[in-house]
Amino acid sequence: MSEISRDAVDAAIREYRDPYLDQDLFALDAVKSVAIEGGRVTVDVELTYPSEGIAGALRQLVGHAIESVPGVGEATVNTHQTIRAYQAQKELQSIAGVKNIIAVASGKGGVGKSTTAVNLALALSLEGCRVGILDADIYGPSVGMMLGLPEGTRPRTRDNKWFIPVPAHGIEAMSMAFLVTDKTPMVWRGPMVSGAVQQLLTQTQWNDLDYLIVDMPPGTGDIQLTMAQKVPVTGAVIVTTPQDIALLDCKKGIEMFRKVDIPVLGVIENMSVHICSNCGHHEPLFGEGGGQRVAEDYDTELLGQLPLHMTIREQTDSGQPSVIAEPDSEVARTYRDAARRMGALLSRRERNLASPIPSISISDD
Repeated sequence: MSEISRDAVDAAIREYRDPYLDQDLFALDAVKSVAIEGGRVTVDVELTYPSEGIAGALRQLVGHAIESVPGVGEATVNTHQTIRAYQAQKELQSIAGVKNIIAVASGKGGVGKSTTAVNLALALSLEGCRVGILDADIYGPSVGMMLGLPEGTRPRTRDNKWFIPVPAHGIEAMSMAFLVTDKTPMVWRGPMVSGAVQQLLTQTQWNDLDYLIVDMPPGTGDIQLTMAQKVPVTGAVIVTTPQDIALLDCKKGIEMFRKVDIPVLGVIENMSVHICSNCGHHEPLFGEGGGQRVAEDYDTELLGQLPLHMTIREQTDSGQPSVIAEPDSEVARTYRDAARRMGALLSRRERNLASPIPSISISDD
């Protein structure tokens, strides 16, 4: 048997280009070891973004490429992922128990922001990450219902000081709705809302999360700006529809985050096309191409396009979001692809090597 060339093995590995970062595995510093023993080659690959959904294809493609090298009888490719903590805006230190905070926001209401936040969180979980979701939409909290948590759900407490997040579908959830009744209106001014969100964030014992998804209130007013300045956010996702007025507000949302040095990781376009539940006919009721144009204008990414379909609404209302209800559906695949793309883009940001700040209590005194 001829001796296996290490250079030929490396060249074979380089044939694979990451589908989200468009670089080979060596350029990404993802190849951690290459072992050649007789006719067997073993490669260890580490990706730094949510990648379980593509790990099988990576192993197969890289393995086949290596097995085409003369002398190789068998190739084994081992993959794993390590999610790192990345810097927040203005180098604010991260919260204890949370590596990265992702704000899901919209310039206006009614564009499916909360539905997107919930499905994105669940998609990240299916991609092998530890995930939590914070419902920061104090005036209209809906995350609990979307996750199928019954009315009257209350978080446990520890030492009369910490909230224990509520588990649902494999993720951790916290919401003001867990502390009040569904019929209690939150008649609060902006500073009270911002303080409540910070208290929920810092007085919850998050359990070593890779990502905490924050479902932001809609709009770009004082509440949103204050939260964007004080909550250590590592990246933002903007939700919009193709409608011109929604795109206008989407641009305002992007500008708001840029003013406070929060990177906008991308845009998710909801209601891109209506799919008839009877005949399957596709029709762009609210226009088309708007999300792509905004992404291009602001040098960001179009993370995904979701259809206007009755099943998405029905599944979310029933507490079984699309990613959980139909994990093999096109909608679920779109959310998982958006989650991987978002995580890959975040992995380009500078790492946060500082120790997280301890949890603190915030009061109006």
